[in-house]
Amino acid sequence: MRKVITTDKAPKPMGPYSQAVIDGDTIYVAGQGPRDPQTGRLDLGDIRSQTRRTLENLKGILEAAGSSTDRVLRCNVYLRDINDFAAMNEVYATYFAAPEPARTTIQAGALPGGIAVEIDCIARRG
Repeated sequence: MRKVITTDKAPKPMGPYSQAVIDGDTIYVAGQGPRDPQTGRLDLGDIRSQTRRTLENLKGILEAAGSSTDRVLRCNVYLRDINDFAAMNEVYATYFAAPEPARTTIQAGALPGGIAVEIDCIARRG
């Protein structure tokens, strides 16, 4: 049976989707960007600051679902500009310990609101 996760530690969805869905012991977290959950404002600072805010949003959802970044199996990272890869990766590495999750990183044609990064993930509960 699927369970929807909602937390105020991440921004409310901007459309008809859930922050995360749990199916069995697997958590599917929707793509998150650099929106501050308290103010609702986008962090349109540099890629490092946007990546940090985005990963804090993911972390908040994972914690609300009974998990953590240590339990993430896979991430998808969408960058507005692939030239931001190294700077994004520098911040990303501080959120995941070995063994790091599997990951795909691509340059997206455009991201909502002019953001520079969006990240989704799949994790295990526990």
